[in-house]
Amino acid sequence: MACILALAACGGGGAPGNNSADRTSAGGTASTGVSSGGRPHSGPSAPLTPSMPANSTPDGSATVPLTAVQASHFLAQATFGPDSASITELTNSTREDWITGQLKKPQTLHRSYVQNIAAVLPAGSGVTQYQVIESFWKQAATGDDQLRQRVAFALSQIFVISMVDENLPTHPAGVASYYDMLGLHAFGNFRDLLQGVALHPMMGLYLSHMHNQKESGTRVPDENFAREIMQLMSIGLYQLNPDGSQKLQNGKPIETYTHDDVAGLAKVFTGWSWAGPDQTMKRFFGNLVDPARDWTPMQNYPAYHSSSAKSFLGTQLSGGSGEADLKAALDTLFQHPNVGPFIGRQLIQRLVSSNPSPAYVGRVAAAFANNGNGVRGDMKAVIRAVLLDPEAGATASAKKLREPVLRLTHWMRAFNAQSASGRFLMPITDDPLNTLGQTPLRSPSVFNFFRPSYTPPNSSLSALGLVAPEMQITGEPSVTGYLNYMQGVIPNGAGVGRDIKADYRAELALASQPALLLDRLNLLLMSGAMSSTLRNQIISAVNGVSLPAASGTAIATAQLDTARRNRVYLAIYLTMASPEYLAQR
Repeated sequence: MACILALAACGGGGAPGNNSADRTSAGGTASTGVSSGGRPHSGPSAPLTPSMPANSTPDGSATVPLTAVQASHFLAQATFGPDSASITELTNSTREDWITGQLKKPQTLHRSYVQNIAAVLPAGSGVTQYQVIESFWKQAATGDDQLRQRVAFALSQIFVISMVDENLPTHPAGVASYYDMLGLHAFGNFRDLLQGVALHPMMGLYLSHMHNQKESGTRVPDENFAREIMQLMSIGLYQLNPDGSQKLQNGKPIETYTHDDVAGLAKVFTGWSWAGPDQTMKRFFGNLVDPARDWTPMQNYPAYHSSSAKSFLGTQLSGGSGEADLKAALDTLFQHPNVGPFIGRQLIQRLVSSNPSPAYVGRVAAAFANNGNGVRGDMKAVIRAVLLDPEAGATASAKKLREPVLRLTHWMRAFNAQSASGRFLMPITDDPLNTLGQTPLRSPSVFNFFRPSYTPPNSSLSALGLVAPEMQITGEPSVTGYLNYMQGVIPNGAGVGRDIKADYRAELALASQPALLLDRLNLLLMSGAMSSTLRNQIISAVNGVSLPAASGTAIATAQLDTARRNRVYLAIYLTMASPEYLAQR
């Protein structure tokens, strides 16, 4: 529970349950077109730059060169973890210039990785979900397009599909292409992202609107995706003010939609199924297979699309084609005033802070509403607003609990981990007792690994009205499992057959100087936020590992090398096990 105490210092005034996705759902058992980059802005919006909160303490300007500590802090939010090279690069630049450079980098494609592996496998064998997992870790650890991949991971926890579902592991290239689609639209427009998600066949399988048929007799359209695209992926449960706070009527939150809206929207998502050169019944039900169907956007089959009247969120449709109905539905969701604060707050939570202030949410929502050039939904503007906000640069208190996947990617990047096979052979790490308790793209349900409004019950956080989403997968078993897992990973490596090993040469050179070793780890792992108390405790522990005198004999040399390594392993382990590390500032 030390993590809770550390996180209780989180600033911000965001109350739990601000449009939380806590209503039960029947879910959880998507196009890859290039983004247009812009949508016309319509209607009034909040000011583009709401006033900065009085208690904000920015740590450097977005357009001023950074110190090494500031660079490490920023990279911990915008990438899968800082390393020495990226810190040095950023100290010669600015946050704004770094983001601009990242926005220009070509996208690393996970489907290409999966298909390249398939091409070299022995005859009779095929790729599995493990190749999707490998590709994630490989790109997280070594990929050049860090910002895109990091935002894609954040989006994958909002627009959730999961290989825990029995329908998805048999389509690894499709799942990889879904993740690529998120990465593509991460730098595009939110309207295109919505359409990419809605028409991707992996989302169609996961939330069951693939093969969804029009009403007939006692049969009604499947409502699963219609519910979740509103509840989890666009507007949320309750009407919001531009700063993310709930609108109230007679002291109670106002629901954004009713079951009638769900039923009306469900009709829009009828008639969609696998892509192919025809629209026959056999193709609709999947009996005719196009080779590219796993990653090609679903097509509409008029014979199965509802032509009856559709009413949802104030929009009335009747008699239109499946494509026209879909456009009208997604336009309606896109233009809803909730989208900016609802999605903006979750992106802040995934990248920066569990409890952003209303003013911070308001500034991000304003960037969503208008990028300064009349464009609504510009994700580049939203990302800039999230990462360049003064609250993002403030380091006075803990902001969020590091989720397990990001702890391991941090270790890989900080210590330049390399894969002996070149493939980053990571297994499934779902087991909280023996591994991380979290595997990318394998959340237990459509509600992700944790909900954005979660707060540990009867805790100091809940008493303060704060949330800590990642605490939902944190408990005694998972804490013990993480510590045991890292105790093996740090000295021996991670993955199948310890395929992934760190390069500790820089740390080993400092083993005889524990103070300098801790300074390095403080920069790489904690962005300079290590307290003097923790620093002194770890230095004392490291000094407890004595270094034998060098006598020139082979045995003495081996003993000295072992002692140096043990000092480095201990220092890294104690740092990454500390509540100060786990509670990211």
